[in-house]
Amino acid sequence: MQWTRDIRAAGRGLRTAIRAASAIAKAQMRTPQPRPGWAIVPTPDLLKQPTRSGIAEWRGFGSNPGHLAMLVYTPPEPPLPGTPLIVVLHGCGQSATDFAAQAGWVALADRLRVPLVLPEQSDDNNRGRCFNWFRPVHIERDLGEAQSIQQMVGTAVRQFDADPERVFVTGLSAGGAMTAALLAADPDVFAAGAVVAGLPVGAATGAAQALARMAQAGPERSAKAWGDVVRDAAPTNYSGLWPRISIWRGMADVTVDPANGELLATQWSDVHGLDTRRSTITSLPTATRETWGSAEQPAVELWTLPGIGHVWPDQATRQIATFWGLD
Repeated sequence: MQWTRDIRAAGRGLRTAIRAASAIAKAQMRTPQPRPGWAIVPTPDLLKQPTRSGIAEWRGFGSNPGHLAMLVYTPPEPPLPGTPLIVVLHGCGQSATDFAAQAGWVALADRLRVPLVLPEQSDDNNRGRCFNWFRPVHIERDLGEAQSIQQMVGTAVRQFDADPERVFVTGLSAGGAMTAALLAADPDVFAAGAVVAGLPVGAATGAAQALARMAQAGPERSAKAWGDVVRDAAPTNYSGLWPRISIWRGMADVTVDPANGELLATQWSDVHGLDTRRSTITSLPTATRETWGSAEQPAVELWTLPGIGHVWPDQATRQIATFWGLD
């Protein structure tokens, strides 16, 4: 019965809100100052401070309006000119370096000789150390954390002589939601992305809404309306290619409603001009993969994993790299 489903949903939402409140509701609201453009500090002014094997903090990479730390992982075998570049965004309460290692990105970087940019949140920005994916002043183009990450990318592309056409971004939870926001605001920067346990662009514009949408996906919108949120976030009159996106959701996730994964797939399928009702479904032993677009290179893929909670799936890193054409 409908009322029974509503009661269950309400109970689930309350439990989720309690778990997530310390990560989001306690955020200190520091408002960044707009600094338009790609303000990249020249190479001689860039200070590289080693932190651990293969990882250094790069300071002086730009105006950094989002007040983020830029950590960089360089594999033992130096990347070749024209290398791809991968940006990895941690979840709430995680360190950038530990997450990159535990999720398998460091191992992948070693194998492919690809550098990693690891933006790291601070307690001063958000007491839960979550990226502020729900605050417009941090996700709009040339503002806040979004611009800080854009500046990191520009600096790393220059330093590594990387291929600007092969810059990728991925993240978990708040990092996943931030990933989707970056793909929308900077489609000319990122070739593709991957969102694990994240939310669609425009799902929330404040802490209270963020908690609500983590508990229960929404709001109710048409596919076009969801797509319009992304198109409105992009540069004015943007006519270039849209980033491809890999989406992952665990059906046992009690922190972020797995239905957010469906909304992400709907949103980005519409952005790519695809019929959201027409997809190809492949059933695998431990997952289901749904794709939109060409069979050889789908624009959107949605992985559904029964029994998986709010974690980075073991197989995700390898599959994402394959989706991006790196592995």
